[in-house]
This record gives sequence, C-alpha cells and structure tokens, in this order.
Amino acid sequence: MPSQILNFGLLLLPEHQWLDAAGTVDYLNNHSHAMMKMMRLPQALLDKAPIMNWHYISFDLSPIQTTSGPKQLPSCTYADCPPLDYLVVPGPDPFAPLPEGCSAFLQKRFADPNLKGLLTVCSGSIAIASTGILDGLNVCSNKVALKTCAEAGVLSKKVKWVGDRRWIVDGKVWSAAGVTSGIDLAAEFARVHFDSEIVEITKDVSECSPKPAQPDSFAKILDGVEL
Repeated sequence: MPSQILNFGLLLLPEHQWLDAAGTVDYLNNHSHAMMKMMRLPQALLDKAPIMNWHYISFDLSPIQTTSGPKQLPSCTYADCPPLDYLVVPGPDPFAPLPEGCSAFLQKRFADPNLKGLLTVCSGSIAIASTGILDGLNVCSNKVALKTCAEAGVLSKKVKWVGDRRWIVDGKVWSAAGVTSGIDLAAEFARVHFDSEIVEITKDVSECSPKPAQPDSFAKILDGVEL
C-alpha cells in the first residue's frame, strides 16, 4: 500500500519562539517515511509512514529571525504557498501585529475545506486571534502570555481561552499551551492520525513520553485571572 502524502505548512512569523516551531515540526516529521527509511525499517512498516512535504511560509522570501538560533528561510510566500493539509503556527510576541497579508492568508486557508487542521503552539493562538478564525472555539495558549494580555485588556473575548490544559482540540484547531506543550500536541496529533506502530517507534527514537492534556501543573499561573 503506497504511503500517504501530506503537505504541511509552517508559518514563519517574525521573532517566533524557535522551540515552538522546531519541537513541533521535528516531532511530527519523525513519523515521516523519510525518517523511518533512515532507520532501516522493513518495507511493510515504511508503507505505513506518511510522506511529508514541508512548506515554510512568510510574507516574502527574506530570512526570518527567531528568538534564538539561525535565521529561518521561507520556501514560499502567502501569495504562492501550495495547497496544505495542515498548518502549524508557532508563537511570536503576542503584542506584535501580524505581517501585512498574513490575516488574509490565514482566513483564506482556514476556510479552505482541504485544510484538515490548524496547529497553534504557545502564543501563536493569541497572535492569530485577531483574524477571527478562532472565534467561539476552545483554545490553549501560553499561560504567562494569556495572563499578561488579559491584564493589559488586549485578549480577545471572542475566543474561549483554556487555562488548565496543555493542549486541546476543537474542530480542526489543535492548540497547545506554552512552548514544550507543542511536542505533546504533536504526539497527540500523531496518535490520532498515524499508524500505531509508527507512533510507538517515534516515541522510542525521540525518547519522549508525551504528557496528556491534564493534569496541567502550570494551570496555577492563571489562578484568579479572568480570561
């Protein structure tokens, strides 16, 4: 049986948290046909691993500086990004405006029935809340950012912010809380979408024991905070 082909996009927002992107993308990609082939797995297992194509999206093709590490090179722009099955949004400064054209790109892609899922990590959900695509949905985000934005009065009241979970799924929105929660979200996404043998192999290769959505030891950050 031929491997499934999936097209993933990573939205390269300026100054996004590098681990938000790197942790989530790398853990997802560890389930790919290419990674499994590197492990010299039998063909029967390789056929169960999806072929993953990754597209790195920005307003133009200029390198994007993250919070640390090397500059990230976009492979396409909002205008010429190919069709996507899934889109990952890491967290930038939640107070920074989205780049010109980003809101329209997100609104168009989210409305596309071919987009099966939107994965947000950390403050990525706060950053894109202004687009309206998260309105009415249960959404996680970085708890310190939620607290700061709530106290500053800039947190969207149209989103049902969730402060006591590491991740949550509502419709086709998969949202993670702070930074490392993105890996837990990726693991849950993999559990739901990928072959169980491939999922267990990836856990072993990554030496990772993903955390469930609850209990969330960081929920205390938002004690007394009205979201």
